[in-house]
Parts: sequence; C-alpha cells; structure tokens
Amino acid sequence: MGKRMYNVLFHTHTVSGIVISVALYIIFFAGSFSFFRDEIINWERGHQVEIKDEIAINIDTALSHLGQQYELRGRDINLRHYYNERQVGVSLSASKDSTASKEARVGAFFYLDTEDKSTATYPESYTLGEFLYRLHFFAQIPYPYGYHLSGFTAFFFLFTILTGIIIHWRKIVTNFYVFRPWAKLKTIWTDSHTALGLIGFPFQLVYALTGAFFMLQSIVMAPYIAVLYNGDQQAFDKALEQEHSTYEYSHRPLSGIESLSKYTAEVQSKWIDFKITELKIDNYGDQNMYLTISGNIDPRNKMNGIGKITYKVADQNIVYEKNPMEKNSYADVTKNILSRLHLADYAGYGLRIISFILGLISCYVILSGVMIWLVARDKKSVSDKQKKFNQSVVFWYLAICLSMYPMVALEFVLVKLFAPAGMTFIYKTFFIGWLVLSIFFAWKKNNAFTTKWSLGLGAVLGLFIPLVNWIESGNWIWDNLRLACYDIAFIDIFWIALSVFSLLSLRRMKQAIVLDKKSGKTF
Repeated sequence: MGKRMYNVLFHTHTVSGIVISVALYIIFFAGSFSFFRDEIINWERGHQVEIKDEIAINIDTALSHLGQQYELRGRDINLRHYYNERQVGVSLSASKDSTASKEARVGAFFYLDTEDKSTATYPESYTLGEFLYRLHFFAQIPYPYGYHLSGFTAFFFLFTILTGIIIHWRKIVTNFYVFRPWAKLKTIWTDSHTALGLIGFPFQLVYALTGAFFMLQSIVMAPYIAVLYNGDQQAFDKALEQEHSTYEYSHRPLSGIESLSKYTAEVQSKWIDFKITELKIDNYGDQNMYLTISGNIDPRNKMNGIGKITYKVADQNIVYEKNPMEKNSYADVTKNILSRLHLADYAGYGLRIISFILGLISCYVILSGVMIWLVARDKKSVSDKQKKFNQSVVFWYLAICLSMYPMVALEFVLVKLFAPAGMTFIYKTFFIGWLVLSIFFAWKKNNAFTTKWSLGLGAVLGLFIPLVNWIESGNWIWDNLRLACYDIAFIDIFWIALSVFSLLSLRRMKQAIVLDKKSGKTF
C-alpha cells in the first residue's frame, strides 16, 4: 500500500470514528444490556416465565376473556408473542359488521397478561428492558429519524472497522501481542485499541452489517421497489411474505364457533417442536372466518424452521400451508439468520453473556480511539486554542458516554422502588438524570474524575440492585434459584458481578494514575 493511500485510509478511519463515536457508544452500551431485555423485564415485574419462545395462552381462554370486554364479531384478531414475558400483544381491528356497535367500529392494541388476564396499554406496560432495547436504535427519537440515525451510524461504523483492519494489516499479528503499559499514554491507548479492536472485530462486523440492514432497509429497498415493482409496496411485501392475506367479510354469521385450540394442538402434533408465536383470526364470527397459525421449529433443532398454516373455520379445510420441515425461501432464511445473529437468541445465556462482554469491549475500543485522537494532537505544533477545543470535545464526550453506566444502574433501583414505573417515569428520570450528570462531569473538566466517579457510582448503585429487589420481593438470590425464578436471580447475580468488576477496574485505574503522577504524565 502506498504512503498516500495509507494516509487517506488512516485519516478517514479517524474522522469517521470521531464523528459517530458518541452515537456508536450509546448503541453498543444500551445494546449490550438489550441482550438481557426479557430478564430485565421479568426482574422488574417479579415474574418468572416458564414457557418461552412461544405463546403461553390457550386461544379459547383468551377469546373468552376478550369477549367479556370487547364485541369481537366482525373483527380481525391478532395474538402475538413478542418476547419471553407473561404478556402477549393483542391487536383488534375495527369490526366489519355493519350492525356492530359504535365502540366495536374502533380498533385497539394492548397487552394481555397470560396469568392474571389483566390488560395494559403500551405506555402502561413500558419497562426498563424495553427502554434500553429501544434506546440502542434511538427509537425515542421520532420515527423514522431515530431509526435512520442508528442505521447510518452502523453503516459508517462498518466503514470504520474495515479501514482499521486495512491500515493495521501488515502488523496485525505482531501488534496484537504488543502491550506496553509503562510507555507513554498514546502508546497505551494505541496498544489496547488495536488488540481489543481485533478481538472484537468479528462481533463488530456482524452488528455493523445487521444494524445497518434493519435500520436502513426502507431506504436501501426504495430504488429496488421503484424499478422492479413500479413503486408498489404491497407487491413487494407480498413477494417477501411480509403481508398477511386478507379475506372478504361475507356478512353471513357463523353459527356455533367450535373450539379453536384443536387447531393449535393439531399443528403442534403435526410439526414436532413447533413453537407457535402468532395467532391471527380474520372475520371473527363470519362464514369467511380464517385462523392463521405462525411460528417456527425450536432453533436448537432447526435454525430456519419457519412455518405457517391457515384454516377456513367453517369447513375446517387448510387453505395455505408453509411446512417448516421443508426448505425455506431465500427471503425467510435471510431475515431469520440476520435477526438471530443480531439478537443472539439462539444459544442460551452463554452466547448472550459473551455478546455482552464483547459489547463492552467495543465501548472501550470507541473510548480508546477518542483518547488516541486527543493525545495525538497534544503537540507543540498545535496552538493552545486548538488544544483547549480538543480537550473540551473529549470532556463532553466522556461525560456523555461514561455517565450512562451510573444512570442505568440508578434506573434499575428506581423502577423497582416505584413499580410499575411506566414510560413517562422512565423517560423523565433517565434523560434528566443523564443530562445533569453529563453537564456536571463536563464542567469538572477532568477525564480521570469522570472515569473514576462513573465507575464508582455505577458499582455502588449496582450492588444496591439485588438489595432493593430483596427488600421489595422478600426473596434473596438463593430464594429465587430455589423457586426456579432464574430470570430474576440472573439479574441480581449479573449486577453483583458487573459491580465487582467495576470496583477492580477502579482500583487498577487509581494505581495507574499514581504512576502517571510520579512520572510527570497526565491522565
């Protein structure tokens, strides 16, 4: 590689990394916690989910309960399992029956608790797990701007890691084994940035690709739809099987609706290890009433076992069938593989813990890259005014990024003390607290102070999390393990381990600061 090309790639790598650094840090930090979204939600609510990865409710029981609150005749009813929690999403369309009441001609969406049959709207059922999950793709910013911001961040991150590999290619092996903790600061940051960046490269590459795909697919696919489908979005969705078939309402009542659970039992006996994730009823109570059952084979047995079957209830005939035991379409395989790679939900706790650690390593790589940028510009040739500006940028950068840790830990404590918290409470306490803490750290203008207090506060608050859970629930870790409440016990153990690691890191950092002071260096 020529010197000019090397310099171009090096500066492109640096500039692109700095531009997206704050957004990228937020994505990886919040995304790391999102691997345990379900466990966080169940910990917050004090629930233990025994049946996972499928709808844990009898369809007849659900319809009977819904029928007591809503007039169901003529509606399309959708029951969907989104995540491993006790609630299932319920969508009711407006009734198509001309004789239906005024109330029935309005659609509704809410969550139904599969245990106590209580219902809640989305804001009412909002949890910290949902908040962190949605924060990692900026869903709190109005759609589609937040999605596109996270998507473009992932795209430029892909560019950053590829240029990073290229500029280090010649010395990629030798530099991986080099670490000089007693050298100058720029060398320390560079060594750790290179080594940890290489360790996390496969992980980061996967998440850059999948993140860009999911968040930018509407933009990327727009020219494709315009050229090949003449701008017809419905035709495109149908080709990818992203659209449910619609069935005409006949206005002829169906007398004596039989049990629908026999259809789900038939499907599960027909396809072994098939997990039902969605139940859709078209034209409830009409002669043209259809039941569509969707789901997938347990991924431990078949990674891409996506299946769907539709029955016409009046004559009990199958009108559509996609056998999960057969080879799936290219579109199905692509969507499923990318989704499972991104969510890391196909290999249990072990994979998600490893992914969490790699996510934090990625956060460190981002931090170290910014510190390299700062130290590299601490030269005599750089004016004092420019140096102060560079330092101010990093003060704000570290303040915003590192203050996330204590704020997340504090939010765990707050949502448990004030449960059920809801969307408004979480938004106000987290964003206001994050803003105040960021301004305070930036005002201090001391990177060592920001790092030390962020780790310290996060660790102390993290140790309070299992204590608050014990106070609120009366169960300690071993009690939850004995009661088979593994999700709740996991979060308590998780925070103890994370807090201990933070305290050990803080101790090592203090030792490094002392050594730096003796040598006349600054942190």
